Amino acid sequence: MKDNNLYNLMTQMTQESKSHWRITKEYQKLAKSKELKAFWIKLAKQKEADIKEMSEILKGMMK
Repeated sequence: MKDNNLYNLMTQMTQESKSHWRITKEYQKLAKSKELKAFWIKLAKQKEADIKEMSEILKGMMK
């Protein structure tokens, strides 16, 4: 089961990283209003926190 959990976490981390990249490199620049830009910035920060947490969990699983 550990291998499947490791794979699942790595897959999710990859997806979150791709999403974070799109938000910061594309969506924020295309936002037409301050409210929308603020939303994208907030979401990017949430993604960063999620990615960091997943990274810490992965480090613990690989010990």
